[in-house]
Amino acid sequence: MDGIIIVNKPAGFTSQDVVAKLRGICKMKRIGHTGTLDPDATGVLPVCLGKACRLCDMLTDRDKEYIAELLLGVETDTLDMSGQILREDRERAGKLTEDAVRTAIMSFVGEYDQTPPMYSAIKINGKKLYELAREGIEVERKKRRVSIKELEITDMDIPTVGFRVVCSKGTYIRSLCADIGEKLECGGSLKSLIRSRSGEFTLKEAHTLEELQMLKDEERLSEVMLPTDYVFKDLPLVHIKEPSEKLINNGNPFSDRDISEEICEGGALGLHNVKQLRVYRADGSFAGIYGYDREKRKYMPIRLFI
Repeated sequence: MDGIIIVNKPAGFTSQDVVAKLRGICKMKRIGHTGTLDPDATGVLPVCLGKACRLCDMLTDRDKEYIAELLLGVETDTLDMSGQILREDRERAGKLTEDAVRTAIMSFVGEYDQTPPMYSAIKINGKKLYELAREGIEVERKKRRVSIKELEITDMDIPTVGFRVVCSKGTYIRSLCADIGEKLECGGSLKSLIRSRSGEFTLKEAHTLEELQMLKDEERLSEVMLPTDYVFKDLPLVHIKEPSEKLINNGNPFSDRDISEEICEGGALGLHNVKQLRVYRADGSFAGIYGYDREKRKYMPIRLFI
């Protein structure tokens, strides 16, 4: 099986737990996820199977959308409510006005330098931060530039504030909550988190592990599996003539003369100005992504799925 399954990750599962569960359901080893979700978080987790695993890093790079709840007046070691409480200032949090909270939250729209949590999977000197944290070791973390592209307050019942956020890869919503709490001088922690979108994939397309097991038992898992080329659906496409297929099967460049003119969007010459295009064999099977090199006058492989 080659393709993408959108999982609705349950609370209590790590992203790797989901991968392990799917390996059991699908009876295959080559499976990878496309962006870690905290164990307590739920929501969209695209999982790649077979040749589609070559998409994992590409899908991880895409923007994410979250529905979150912030609890003001509480600081924990994990920056969420699963951790040990380090400090509480509920009195100060209770005196905050809605305008003050709204101003503080909205000030994070745009780019800012964020410190990753100690309880995260980032590696320093070959060891994951959460492993060090469990040993009681705290190390200095380099700040990362992240982008908060959209931020909408959906509910305000101080000390709890609900919000929707669209952000760049590498953004920790736990850190965002802690940063908001610090700005309000009362502390803050993440109370709940749902990933509602990852790239173009949304909760509407996501399936629970129980649903996926049922579909597998009924031999209907293919009904919810997206093809590998789905993420490139907006790119122009070409089919290679059958005698030239050995070129792409070996990951080699090809020329205009290798393209089947009958199955070419816009004509071969029009593809010289396209940065990327989908390449298919004569039988319609997807081979990979190529781009035209003007100096070499050839289409060069960018990413192959062979």
